[in-house]
Amino acid sequence: MTITTAAPSIFGTNLVAMATPMHPDGTVSRGGVEALLAHLVSTGCDGVVVAGTTGEAPTLTALEMRDLIEQTRSHSNHALKVIAGVGTNDTSAGIEMARSAAAAGADALLVTAPYYSRPTQDGIVAHILDIADAGQLPVMVYDVPVRTGVVIEGPTLIELSRHPSVLGVKDAKGDLYEAMTVMASTTLAYYCGIDELALPYLACGATGLVSVTGNVVADRYAELIAAVRVGDLDRANAIQRSLLPLTDAVMRTTQGAIMAKAALVSIGVLSDATVRRPLLESSAADLRRLEDALRLTGIDQESRSVLIPVGLA
Repeated sequence: MTITTAAPSIFGTNLVAMATPMHPDGTVSRGGVEALLAHLVSTGCDGVVVAGTTGEAPTLTALEMRDLIEQTRSHSNHALKVIAGVGTNDTSAGIEMARSAAAAGADALLVTAPYYSRPTQDGIVAHILDIADAGQLPVMVYDVPVRTGVVIEGPTLIELSRHPSVLGVKDAKGDLYEAMTVMASTTLAYYCGIDELALPYLACGATGLVSVTGNVVADRYAELIAAVRVGDLDRANAIQRSLLPLTDAVMRTTQGAIMAKAALVSIGVLSDATVRRPLLESSAADLRRLEDALRLTGIDQESRSVLIPVGLA
């Protein structure tokens, strides 16, 4: 059996919402960024969202964001698609962010609905298209109402798809029926933005994933995508189930950026799990939960290597 899925797009397929490594004093760690990028490339990630939610974008300065994009572009040597997060509730600021990202070498932009302001659907369209026009780069619309306070409705996504630069959606809303409806009505490349629902989205025709736990196990997500592509749902389901402990620990304990950094320290990729306020580092109880999850997911703490659980080899 072969499942009809979307073809790989200009954004990539196995994308990771990249954490922003920091020193204990809260400054961005260039060495940590290099180590994380090397890890992501080696584990099968083909695209990164820089300065997104997991990258703690609200706390990054404009210069830090530009430096991150430039470093990612330089390090990956085009092995990774670089998607710059330009989410804001100020359209004029978003326009400047988009221009800066383009100048720094980004391949595409990730644009949210304006947060806090709660604009109308027409306001959302105007905001996103103004930024798209300014950046002159492919745009992935990020629908994440839990953070923005407003949904991007299906008809709005269809309207946005008529713009030549709006080519994708990162869906963190979780409405699979709406996602299928929009996919059937447009050529938008859909990406699952909820790690817990990776398999259902892929099975419904999504192009790929933008994952948080992919900071740690991008290789496992690459296997999941490959299994769905060839219609091997038994294997895909086994992979998804093997990821449940880690997904639960990273996505449902405190906050994704906090736990992703803690996990990266645990597997030896980063040396420090510092996050910026208002986020706080993991508690001892959360770290114990994470260590248990890593073990159950098949990550050997002593050798710090990713293992394939029995039945997935």
